[in-house]
Amino acid sequence: MSFDIARVRADFPILSREVNGHPLTYLDNGASAQKPRVVIDAMTRLYEQDYSNVHRGLHTLSNISTEKYEGTRGIIARFLGAPDEDEIVFTTGTTHGINMVASSWAAPRLEAGDEIVLSIMEHHANIVPWHFLRERQGVVLKWVETDATGALDPEAVLAACGPRTKLIAVTHLSNVTGTVVDVAAISAGAREKGIPVLVDGSQSAVHMPVNVAEIGCDFYAMTGHKTYGPSGSGAIWIRRDRMDEMCPYMGGGDMIREVSRDAVSYNDPPMKFEAGTPGIAATIGLGVALEYIMGLGMENIAAHERRLRDYAQERLAGLNWLQVQGQTPGKAAIFSFTMEGAHAHDLSTVLDKRGIAVRAGTHCAMPFLDHLGVSATARASFAMYNTEEEVDRLISALELCHDLFA
Repeated sequence: MSFDIARVRADFPILSREVNGHPLTYLDNGASAQKPRVVIDAMTRLYEQDYSNVHRGLHTLSNISTEKYEGTRGIIARFLGAPDEDEIVFTTGTTHGINMVASSWAAPRLEAGDEIVLSIMEHHANIVPWHFLRERQGVVLKWVETDATGALDPEAVLAACGPRTKLIAVTHLSNVTGTVVDVAAISAGAREKGIPVLVDGSQSAVHMPVNVAEIGCDFYAMTGHKTYGPSGSGAIWIRRDRMDEMCPYMGGGDMIREVSRDAVSYNDPPMKFEAGTPGIAATIGLGVALEYIMGLGMENIAAHERRLRDYAQERLAGLNWLQVQGQTPGKAAIFSFTMEGAHAHDLSTVLDKRGIAVRAGTHCAMPFLDHLGVSATARASFAMYNTEEEVDRLISALELCHDLFA
């Protein structure tokens, strides 16, 4: 199937609007992607025609909602290459999934002096939950830095592991530099050492095909709002034997089998980890979003984004007064940059006046920015609906910024 960018763009209503008198150029996809009409319509249709609580009723609307909701589990399993849909746990996003692993798997089995190995590139969502264990249980965090090119060497990650290393937690794709991490190599080496691996797939799941069975990790977290789905949706794939090692994360309805005054018995996974009324519409919307992008073909999307990346790299390289962070081969179409004489917030404000949306700040990756030697960057992150024309708009606007701040 060919990738028709004009047709794809037509599927996203927001892309037709103007901002400050200019066509919207949305380059903040690393923070959150826009939503196609099919997702918007599916959620509207649910609320207008079919909505009811799931799992708890025998009436028609409850059955319809439950079927659509549970159908998403199989869609996510197919999207991630998971061998069993019952290994998919619904979450509100990656942050929720990682905190679940920290609380339900790591906390009960880690003791003071046990180690968790992290890369310096991690998002705060894959740092702060482990700091909780450092603060509360004396767990030691061991950091692996990137090399001079901005790449993370799998051998360096494995070399950081010692006899007390209980977990490796690593991103698949940096939200700051777009660096792709060889998580399969890390997982293979870790398996030889008997160390589980958690992968933060927030950025990677939307930019490249993912197959957790081929990666060989133990936990893989993804978020819905970056994969063209609703905010408040997501999932974590948990290898079945790891599920069996986990205690419940939250208590309430759905995650129990029986409750009495003196005892409680828990449901089987994945329900064991899904307490209370869930984000029904958001989860259904996520399923529709993933079917939409699988229909386009992840390989087609990745190829389009590689072309965008190459074109943007070439154009940005011509701006010798702009400092782009991280230029590793095979990176995603994510570019963080600074300009002498202008704060990242200044750049973002000027770009916004031209209808160009970028992110500015620390990108929830303070340790990484400290490692890079910058306090903040502006970040242009591309998606499947972006075009070379939009790259040109970004370059023209950055040239204007240089004229203003030089």
